[in-house]
Amino acid sequence: MEPSVFNHPGLTIALALAMGMIAQALAHHLRIPGIVLLLAAGVALGPDGVNLIRPESLGTALNILTGFAVAVILFEGGLNLEFRRLKRAQRSIRQLILLGGLLTVTGASAAVHFIMHWPWRNAVLFGVVVMVTGPTVINPLLKRLRVKRSVATVLEAEGVLIDALGAVLATVVLEAVLSPARGSLLVWGWHVVSRLGFGALCGVAVGFLLISLYRVRRLIPEGTENVFTLAAVLALFQGSNAILSESGIAAVTMAGIIIGNFSTYVLRDLVEFKEELTVLLIGMLFVLLAADVRLEQVAGLGWPAVWVVLALMFLVRPAAVFAGTGFAGLNWKERFFIAWIGPRGIVAAAVASFFAAAFTEAGLAGGYELRALVFLVIAVTVVFAGLTGGFVAGLLGLLRPSQSGWVILGANPLARGLARLFKEDGQEVVFIDSNADHCTAAENDCTRVIYGNGLQSRSLLRAEIDTRRGALGLTANDEVNYLFIQKVKQESRMVSLWAALKTDTGSLTTRMLHQSAAELIFGALVDVEVWNRRFKSKQVHLQRWQCVFEPSGDAEAGAITTGYSGNGLIAAAVRRNGVLSPVGDRTRFKKDDEVCFFVFEPEVDAAGEFLNRTGWRCLERVDKDVFTTSACRLEPGGTGPDQANR
Repeated sequence: MEPSVFNHPGLTIALALAMGMIAQALAHHLRIPGIVLLLAAGVALGPDGVNLIRPESLGTALNILTGFAVAVILFEGGLNLEFRRLKRAQRSIRQLILLGGLLTVTGASAAVHFIMHWPWRNAVLFGVVVMVTGPTVINPLLKRLRVKRSVATVLEAEGVLIDALGAVLATVVLEAVLSPARGSLLVWGWHVVSRLGFGALCGVAVGFLLISLYRVRRLIPEGTENVFTLAAVLALFQGSNAILSESGIAAVTMAGIIIGNFSTYVLRDLVEFKEELTVLLIGMLFVLLAADVRLEQVAGLGWPAVWVVLALMFLVRPAAVFAGTGFAGLNWKERFFIAWIGPRGIVAAAVASFFAAAFTEAGLAGGYELRALVFLVIAVTVVFAGLTGGFVAGLLGLLRPSQSGWVILGANPLARGLARLFKEDGQEVVFIDSNADHCTAAENDCTRVIYGNGLQSRSLLRAEIDTRRGALGLTANDEVNYLFIQKVKQESRMVSLWAALKTDTGSLTTRMLHQSAAELIFGALVDVEVWNRRFKSKQVHLQRWQCVFEPSGDAEAGAITTGYSGNGLIAAAVRRNGVLSPVGDRTRFKKDDEVCFFVFEPEVDAAGEFLNRTGWRCLERVDKDVFTTSACRLEPGGTGPDQANR
């Protein structure tokens, strides 16, 4: 094949897409940060390697392609920023972005000016480029490190929000550098605020417009919602930029936040679609941009560049974080870890490439050196965070504890009633549900819920299934419950499993649950839909009973409900040795066990007589008018639904 064939822009994009996915798949199996292999692939296949991928063949289309990709990536990042999580850490996030960002720009600019003797013009541009972190590297890293949610929330929000601020600020500073008419600091400050404000307003408007369209069923043809949203996001990005330059990044970020916080029937599929598209675009962009950087340019920076990177990591980043998170409710360990983790991502790479082109067009020197230094920062910070982040988090005690909390498929009333028992015991509960009404009710009950498909790996990953004590399938659909425990078993073999069954039929039996290492929840067959109606009509009592007899060898949990003549008594949870656990059909009660029962209101007397007769002592009765599925009052300082940790 002739070398000239590879000058074709279509082939360059196709190869970048393919190699981006191959590199990320390989990184997943090797358990290393994907960006490391993406950068390596770009260099190896670019002009400094085998010269198969040639970004120069794209011409100005590279900047257009980069802009579209960054728009989709930041929109997807905004979808995952939830108001309730942000509200809890709003002071930390605000200070880290504003004060921390200012200190990063100042420190980075000073470092490159005094160490590498760059003119202040180029030094300040470098400072504003490296102030960003970015969701493209932070989010995958946090998923792998499994740090506590308080720390993860701050890092995720910083990555998304500071990208928009940093990109706008960088563009305004570039305008100031290239502009022949020097304006005052106040004028350039207004340029930053106006772009962010205008972009945010456009994003809010388009976000609520899309939500309104989604809520009118069949207005947007079924199956086209995702591509409709993608088209709207790209139009928003370019339209906002056309009216006020560089306001599009803020617009798409805000649109993502608005849509992500207002559940619609298309949100679950939209999130999944955008996650997949983001993975594709991240791979393509990093390969293209890395191929566009020359190794000789990086090597030509010499040892002073290494000292700049080290200063940025160990002096500037810690100073920015500790100053930016002061008096914000984070302890020193959390602040230290946030300071330790500061990898730069795709927005820094894209802006640096844009700067290099702008410098060349304006006839200024230093553009390619600036880009080379930014790519060196990206490579070193990502590798460093990926290799040391887990060790440092473990040393500081910031890793999420293993074997803690529960994942429940189905946020229906019965499931929320059971979740309330565990949350009252201090155990975390996470729901997964695709029913918007159930999700809203769970949020109002102050229990974290993931709006998504419980049979998808990404939903289980968001629920942190690999650190959970157990998973419960509690939907009204027996087959879905069974498929759920099968999926959980594939993802994590250390998680205990329970599932609800309505009937013990030939197609799905209790024996099949046992073969899957699962138990029948509540110790007996239960019609979930019937109990949902009972909870909705407030006809369920909560009672706590203690086993005061020495059970025989065959006294399993199922013997309670099967021995009872009615259908209004289920054993929900058992406390043994101070630990509350679900009741399964293989649970064998022991003397002094405390069991929580759900009792249907018309059968309260009959159930009480049965339990007394069979050797149980009542410890507590909670009347149907008092018992609620809400866990709001159980949250630390919680007084209402706003305390929910969605």
